[in-house]
Amino acid sequence: MEPYELTALEAVTTRPPRPYEHISVATLTPVIGAEVSGVDLSRLTEDELAEIRTAFLDHHVLVFRDQEITVDEHKRFAGRFGELRPVNPPPPEGDPHVLEIRTTPAAANVAGNAWHADGTADLEPSLGSMLYITETPEGGSGGDTLFANMHLAYEMLSPTMRGLLDGLTAVHDGAQSFRGYTVPPDYEIPVNEHPVVVRHPETDRPILYVNQAYTSRIPQLSADESQALLGMLFALVPQRPMLTCRVRWTPGTLVFWDNRCVQHHATYDYYPRTRYGRRVAINGGPLKG
Repeated sequence: MEPYELTALEAVTTRPPRPYEHISVATLTPVIGAEVSGVDLSRLTEDELAEIRTAFLDHHVLVFRDQEITVDEHKRFAGRFGELRPVNPPPPEGDPHVLEIRTTPAAANVAGNAWHADGTADLEPSLGSMLYITETPEGGSGGDTLFANMHLAYEMLSPTMRGLLDGLTAVHDGAQSFRGYTVPPDYEIPVNEHPVVVRHPETDRPILYVNQAYTSRIPQLSADESQALLGMLFALVPQRPMLTCRVRWTPGTLVFWDNRCVQHHATYDYYPRTRYGRRVAINGGPLKG
C-alpha cells in the first residue's frame, strides 16, 4: 500500500471515539457506518436528535434496529433533517414522499443492485435517504446493503490524481439508470454536470462524486480518456472492500445514509424470496467543488 493510502486510512481509523450522553453508538467498521441504540425513533428528544446529527456526519451511515414506526413517524424523523423529497417519477397512488421497496418472487432483478448514489443526474441530488425494512427474505438471510465512504475513496488517491480530478466535471445522465427498464411515460430524464470532486456542505471534506449508474463522461477529456479514467474511478469501490461496510437487515431496521458522500449496493441474493420496506428521501442543495 502506498504511503498516501496509509495516511488516508490512519486519519480515519485513529480518531478517538466521540463521547455520547444520550445515545449509544457502535461502529460497523473503522471507516464507515454505526449502529445507534438506546433511542425510539417515534419519540426522539432534542438531545438525542442533536447527537444523531453528530453521529451522522461522523459515520455517514446510521443503523437503528428494533424500531416500530408508522409512515407519519418515518416522515417526521426524516423531516428533522430537511424538506422531504418527492418520489420521482411519482407513484400512481399512495404518499408522494414514500417509495415502497417491494421484491416479488418473480423479480429478475432489483433497483440498486450495483454501486451507485441516488439521483446524481438531478440538478440537486438528495441529502440522504431513510430506508425502513419491515419484511426480510424468508430464512433471515440475503438482501444485505453495502455502503462505501467516498471521502476516503478520494483521499486514498495519489496527490497527482487528486490534482487532476479537482479541475474536472462530469456529466450525469439519468438515462443510464434505466438500462434494461422501461422509462415511465411523461418522465423527463435529467442530465446535469457536477464537479468530479465536490465538497460536503456541512464538513467541507472532499468527495469523489462519480458513479457507474449515472456518470456518462468527463467533457474536458477525449472520449477514450474519459472512458479510461471513469473506468478506473468506478473500480475503486468494488476493488477496495476497506472502503465499505455491510448492513444485514432484520425486520424493524431503519438505515439513514448520507447520499452526498456515500455509495451503496443493494445485493439481490435472495431470489425467489420476498422483501418489503419503505424509503423516504431528503432534499439536498447545490453541489460545489
